[in-house]
Amino acid sequence: MSNQLNFDPPSPKQVVSYVALVFGFLVAAYVIWSAAYIVDAHEQAVVMRFGKYQSTQPPGLRFKIPLVEKAVLVDTSEKSMRLPWGHQERMGDWSDPYATRNNEEALILTGDLYAAVVEWNVFYRVTDPEKFVFCFDEDHVQQALIAVARSTMHRIVGDYSADETLTVKREEIALAALDQMREALLKFEAGIEISDLQLQRVTPPESVKPSFDAVNGSIQTKGQLVYEAQRERNSLLPIARSDSDKLIREAEGYAARRLAEAEGEIAALLAKYESYKLAPEITRERMYLETMERVFASGGRKLVIDKDLKGMLPLLQLGGSATPGR
Repeated sequence: MSNQLNFDPPSPKQVVSYVALVFGFLVAAYVIWSAAYIVDAHEQAVVMRFGKYQSTQPPGLRFKIPLVEKAVLVDTSEKSMRLPWGHQERMGDWSDPYATRNNEEALILTGDLYAAVVEWNVFYRVTDPEKFVFCFDEDHVQQALIAVARSTMHRIVGDYSADETLTVKREEIALAALDQMREALLKFEAGIEISDLQLQRVTPPESVKPSFDAVNGSIQTKGQLVYEAQRERNSLLPIARSDSDKLIREAEGYAARRLAEAEGEIAALLAKYESYKLAPEITRERMYLETMERVFASGGRKLVIDKDLKGMLPLLQLGGSATPGR
């Protein structure tokens, strides 16, 4: 056909230019792709140039020199590790793989040579990405944390009795283990910080658990009896104190009364003594008469007879009372 279009094949120079253009485009795409990287919100990037630390980059879109610099992303979020097994989990992931846990691994010897099943959580995070990258990798960090946590907990629990570990000293044990784990990790200079340590399950071994439950029941019964005794004591103590105060007031009143009486008697004796000093004979006679008056008044009927009289008085009525006027 006369209208058919004719296409001339490209020349070698054109082919070379096309290939060079495509190659240049691919190289530029690779450079851009390898130079750009994204740091997530829970990460930081450690940039190394020829294996030497260069800088630490915060979250966001970042760039590096391809083939010269390397960016290592470090997760700085808080993680939790369930011990003594070393199961690691991110915050918010509370999976519970009890199927792979063996209670024998959780047995710890106490200070009184008993055993307790102790489980705890360690919360940690990377605080210095540079030290973290150059000191450990992720697997070595986990192994180091497990070793430090186990040795620390065994040492701390070994300082307490089984009863203290299972009951009243749990918080104290957790705080002591947290402090000692922090001190141990500082020596590693791994850029990791232990933020918290929580005891999860502290129980006796299964073989002695029934006996332990019985002991706990006895302790609870003892506490209840002590509470009832204290309540009874608190109800009776005010009454006893009131009675005590009443007796004390009565004794004090009696003492004051007796003191006043004694002081009055002393004053009377002193007054008699002063009178006696002024007129001894008269005072002695008056005292004699007063004394005889008191004796005769309390002695009943008195008969005065003549000492020279022989025989009985003819008018003496021995069986009856005297006739008035006679």
